[in-house]
Order: sequence, then C-alpha cells, then structure tokens
Amino acid sequence: MSEKAKLQEILARIEAANAAYHERDAPEISDAEYDAIRREAEAILAVHPEWRDMAGALAEVGARPASGFKKVRHRTPMLSLENVFSGEEFEEFWRGKKRFLGYGGAWEFVAEPKIDGLSISLTYEGRRLVRAATRGDGAEGEDVTANILTLDVPRALPEDAPDFIEIRGEVYMTKADFMALNASQERQFANPRNAAAGSLRQLDASITAKRKLSLFAYAQGETSTPVAETHWEYLATLRRWGFLVNPLSKLVAEDGAEAFQDGIGTQRAALPYDIDGVVYKVNDLRLQSRLGFVGRAPRWACAWKFPAEKASTVLEDIEIQVGRTGALTPRARLKPVNVGGVLVTYATLHNEDEIARKNVRIGDVVELQRAGDVIPQILRVLKHGGGPAFKFPDHCPVCGSLAVRTDDDVVRRCTGGLSCPAQVVERLIHFCSRGAFDIEGMGEKTVQEFYEAGWLHNAADVFTLPGHEAEIAAREGWGPVSAAKLSAAIAARREIGLERFIYALGIRRIGENNAKLLARHYGSYAAWKAGMEAAVVIGSDARLELGSISGIGPAIASDLAAFFAEAHNLQTLAALEREVRVLDAASAAAVDSPFAGKVMVFTGTLSMARPEAKARAEALGAKVTESVSKKTDFVVVGEDAGSKAKKAAELGIRTLTEEEFREMAGF
Repeated sequence: MSEKAKLQEILARIEAANAAYHERDAPEISDAEYDAIRREAEAILAVHPEWRDMAGALAEVGARPASGFKKVRHRTPMLSLENVFSGEEFEEFWRGKKRFLGYGGAWEFVAEPKIDGLSISLTYEGRRLVRAATRGDGAEGEDVTANILTLDVPRALPEDAPDFIEIRGEVYMTKADFMALNASQERQFANPRNAAAGSLRQLDASITAKRKLSLFAYAQGETSTPVAETHWEYLATLRRWGFLVNPLSKLVAEDGAEAFQDGIGTQRAALPYDIDGVVYKVNDLRLQSRLGFVGRAPRWACAWKFPAEKASTVLEDIEIQVGRTGALTPRARLKPVNVGGVLVTYATLHNEDEIARKNVRIGDVVELQRAGDVIPQILRVLKHGGGPAFKFPDHCPVCGSLAVRTDDDVVRRCTGGLSCPAQVVERLIHFCSRGAFDIEGMGEKTVQEFYEAGWLHNAADVFTLPGHEAEIAAREGWGPVSAAKLSAAIAARREIGLERFIYALGIRRIGENNAKLLARHYGSYAAWKAGMEAAVVIGSDARLELGSISGIGPAIASDLAAFFAEAHNLQTLAALEREVRVLDAASAAAVDSPFAGKVMVFTGTLSMARPEAKARAEALGAKVTESVSKKTDFVVVGEDAGSKAKKAAELGIRTLTEEEFREMAGF
C-alpha cells in the first residue's frame, strides 16, 4: 500500500470515529487507538506536508450539544488537548512548541491530574454566576445553569474579581458516590464519568440535586480584566474565591514532569475519583498567548495519558455496517467482557485489510485494549477457534448491489447510491444530527420509521413532515403532543447557519471543521454555491481558488466539485432552497482589526515562525490562503520571496513587510 493510500485509510478511520462519537454518541474505538491513528497520520504528514489538505478530520473536536437544552455560544472556544503516552512523546511535543516559537528557555509547567468527567464553563457577570454550559462541540454547548446551581460552587465572586469572567472546570462523581448511585437504582451507569455526565445533563434539575456531583476548577476563558500573570497564580486566585482546585496540582520544572507522572500513577488506584492522565500547561500566560491554538487544541498544554487497559474474550461474529457514503465497515461482536469497569460487547475492525492483516476469524480468542469509556480495538488473536478465514462481502448486505474497491481506496463501497436504503437513511440521520440541522426528535429510529412509511426520500422531505402530523400522532409510540413537538422542532430549523448547512449535506470529507472553513471563506450560501458550481469546471480559476483555501486543498476541492457535478445533488439543493433560509456565516469583521474579513497570503522567510504568523492573522479575522489571486487583499513578504510576491505586484495587491504585519497585528 502506498503512503498516500495508507494516509487515506487512516483519515477515513478518524472521520468514522469522529462521526460515531460526535453524531451518534456511540464511540467505536478506544481513546488510545484514536490517539494512535492520529499520531500515525501526523507522522505521514510531517514527511508529506503537501497532503495536509486531505486532513480536515484531524481538526474536529468535542461532542455536539444535545437536544433539549438551550444552546450557549462560548466566547472563547473550549477545545480538546493533544495526548502523549510516554516520556519520549512528551519531550517531542514540547520540542515542537519551542521550534514553533523559536524559544530557547526551559518550560515551567503546572501539572494537574486529568479528571475523567464532564467539562463545564461558568460565566460570571457583575461577579455573579449567570450561566453554566457544557463544552459541547467546543464552540457551542448546553445551558445547564439550573443543574450547576445544585452543586457547591460560588454563586458570587469577591469585589476584586473581574466584572466578566468565564471559569472552566470538570464536573465529576467520586467512586464511592458512583457505587452508591448504581446500588440505589435499576439503571446502571458504566462508570463514574458516564454517571456524572448523565446526572448533570438532566432536563429536571431536581434529579441532579439528588446525585452527588463535585467540580474542580482549572482554567479561564474570556475575562474583562487579567486575573494573573501565571496559571499557578490563577489557580491560587480560584481557591481564594472559593472554588475547589485539585490539591494534587503542582508547579513542576521541565525535567521534573516524568517523576511527577510516575508519582501520580502510583496514587491513581487509591484516589477517590477517576483520572486517566495528567495535564501539563505552560505556566507563563504570556507564553500561552504566543503559542495560541492549532486545529482542535491549544499548543500550550498536553495530556500525558496512562497506559490503556487490556482484556481477552471470544469474537462471536463479524457484522458489516453500511454508512452514508456507501462504505462497508466491519465490526466485531464479542462475548461481553469487563475491561476497566466497563462491559464491552463490540470492537471496530476498520476494513478488510485489517481483518486479513490480523487474521481475525469468528470464534477466535482475541486481546482487547481500552482506554476510556469507548469501544476498544482488537490488538491480536490469542488463539484461533478453528473457523475459516473471513470473506469480506463483495455485495452490499442491505441492497445487494455490487460493493467495489478502487485502487486508491482502502474502503469497499456499495454502488447502489441513493437507491440503497442504508445510504439514504444514514444521509438523512446525518442531515438531522446535532452538528447539522439538529432537529430534536429526528433520531435514528424516527428517520428509519418515516423512511419505511414512505414520507422521507431526500433531505427536503424532512420539512414536509408537519403535513403528516395527524398520521404521525396516530402511530404506535406517538400521540398528539409528541407529533406537535416534532412539527415545532422542524419549523424551528427553517433557518440555519451556512456552516451547518454545508456540513448537513454529507459531502465526502466535509466534516464540521472543513464546513466552517468554507463558510468563513465564502460568507453566504449564494457565494458558496456559485463558487462550487464554477469549480466543477476542471482547471477553472474557481477550482484553484477553492484548493488554495488554507485547510481545504485540491483533494477536498475535487470531492466538492464531484458533489456539484451530480444532477440529483443539485435537485436536492433546489428543493432545500424552497424549504429553508441559509444564514450568512458569522462575519469575521466583528473582530476589530485591519485584517478582519481580508484574504491574506504569506510568502518568503519570516523571523517569526510561519504557523504563528498565520495563526495570529486568523485570530484577527483574516482568511489565510496558499496562493495569490484577484481576491487577495494582503501579501506578507519575507526574505527570498518568490513568485507569490511577483504575482502580487502584477495584480496590484498590497504587500506588507514582516515589520508592517507585526505592527498592524499588535505584536
């Protein structure tokens, strides 16, 4: 298999894992495996940076806000953390950050045990607690204010606190309280993390009040005035304000991190709460600001995870699932086994190559690895059960159409297209999911039910369902109230943001991150559609412009063009245009800077690291692309600038020296 094909396989696995975790709340691989395949993808991209345009899935983060809660937009994103699993990986992570900054000093870290719970953001205005929100997808979470008020958290801050501040932390349940909760009720939670999440996300706050939840505070979001110059000072301030801060947190030197990690590891089993690692944060907040963020995570922190847990069991069957793009994905059905306190029944098998490579057969005794409350990976076969080698199907198990695998694809796909019920239903489920149209009540079972009833054939049909309200109310399990609620939920989604609309279409490789990039670049639905239709023409300027968007690139541009080249997709868009209003993307011009809403290109050698310069420009509202066109507003020119600077001069585009850029950017 070529390196590029291998990368495509890994990215397909990451995209599938993101979809399972974020869209269906049903993870299919372990934290450890997810991190491992991300690292494998990054290793390939380090050698072949020209393929990074394929890797939009690497930037996705978090879990989407659930239905039933008011949505809250975080003023400062709540992102994820990059993970490391050894001293060598830890050192390499921080060496990379020094290269990014050109920093020659030694790091000073604040080390904090990584609590296995639910991230929360508390907003104080006028020094009073006014709102609490879950992390959600990092940009938007769920309003759980009423539930948080049942916990022991400060309702007000002292007079020396900022007038506005967001304080972040983790809601958790102790091991003892978890055992007591499970003993008191019929429904059994798998682990304290699930119990904490389920208890906090109750629509009835009185249920939350009956369960013992705790909160460790550990981070800061937006603030009207600075609180401290270092993170350690900030934690001390939180303690003074009345927040519970983990007493095991410690200020450590760069060369003391491994000893701290080992020490916490020896205490792990005896702690009253679950932890799955240690978070190391740069203590100097000015350095944190310079390091900034990349994709789904800050550059100034990482999580050093503990080793994954293992177990063995019997593989009872191999099942084939068909996704919305027609991909045939195998998964192992296992004899239930307890792995680290969680009863595991399924494991991912990725694709037919993986099955063949590990020689996995029905009836085998296999070794599993799990880290976190997710479905694990099969590491290896411990003992063959005597069954025949598994033969991967060459026909779709749902519609019977031929399932083919092209030379450059590691996935076998059903050729039935939208005539395949599995693909139609999966596309409709995706369309209604939380990150897309987020239609409350339109879950997997409901979509399947209405498809079988003949009411749903394409996405636009969702908006005709209120016309069947009386028929829906008469169906088993429904009624007038639930049918009316569904109609109201559908009506509430007749307006949608551009990024959600693009994501909802289910275009191959267009996850939430790439949808955001496209929405931000084009601004409006009309501009995006016109750009996509123009990009259908091979070699057109529009295709080149699309492929030059930072984070998109030519491979994804080809997938977008292919979508718009299909007549039935254009028919679906036309039908949706009659049913919904697509709102313009949130304007980058809201950022008060000379770069807000401008298209920028960097060329030549800069004294500052190129990634830091791009990140700064994007933070100030700019759209950074890789090539110069008529739509470019600024070209920042470093030493030894080549053809891009020449083209900027030919087109009359304003060029900036690095010094001018720094001054305008406020460096």
